[in-house]
Amino acid sequence: MTLHAVAAVLALAASEGGGGGITDVNLVLTVATLVLFALFAFVLGKFAWGPLLKVIDEREKSVRDQVDGAQKAQNDAQALLIQRQEALAAAAREREEMIARAQKEAEQVRADLLVQARTDAGTVLTKAKQQIQQDKSRAIQELRGEVVDLAMDAAGRIVESSLTPEAQKKLVDDYIRALPQARQ
Repeated sequence: MTLHAVAAVLALAASEGGGGGITDVNLVLTVATLVLFALFAFVLGKFAWGPLLKVIDEREKSVRDQVDGAQKAQNDAQALLIQRQEALAAAAREREEMIARAQKEAEQVRADLLVQARTDAGTVLTKAKQQIQQDKSRAIQELRGEVVDLAMDAAGRIVESSLTPEAQKKLVDDYIRALPQARQ
């Protein structure tokens, strides 16, 4: 329908007049309302609906970006928490390994010190035995010398008249040589 036809229909409807009851429908008013509604919908769609949808889309995108950012931050925090837990577990394992290593090294040092102490004690004991043997030999030699001197004095007094000094000395030396051999 053209605009002239709509105007003619509106004019015809307005000329019909009559008494209007509650159930009577005014055709001009109905058509005018429909035309105004269509015109309002067209203007609203052309100038208001597009920008309104654009604002709604931007707000939806902003909310979606914030949710994605929050989700990413939560994932990053979770990954960081897992990384820290792994680092703590690794540090605990390393600490346990260090303690075990230190205990093993301490046990090894203790064993080495024990072996060294036993070796040193054996060396000291051997040296002490050697020193005792040397002191004993020296004491025996000194004792021999004193016994020789005493025996010579005694023999010299006893047999002074019958033996010569060389014979006395040979007799005493033979006797002393026989003594230490039997006592050692």
